[in-house]
Amino acid sequence: MNRDQVLSHLSEARDAIAQTVEDIRVTPDYDDSEYWVDMQHIYHHINTAWNSRNATVAEVDPVTDGRFNRWSQFPSDLPMIEVSR
Repeated sequence: MNRDQVLSHLSEARDAIAQTVEDIRVTPDYDDSEYWVDMQHIYHHINTAWNSRNATVAEVDPVTDGRFNRWSQFPSDLPMIEVSR
């Protein structure tokens, strides 16, 4: 696992989540369009942390447009478990 890559993107996601929570908390007119942009940013970093976890340093620096787009996509190899209530 490329720990530096994973930690970088998880840290960015953590910071983006904290900023989004604060923006929603203090901005009375925060709306769906702002939320949409913020969630794209958060998912980009979470998805990239997963999808690029095995990338080499040479693949990460400098990253190509193709890798950036591929790594940003929702993981196809990370099944989501449906929980019944």
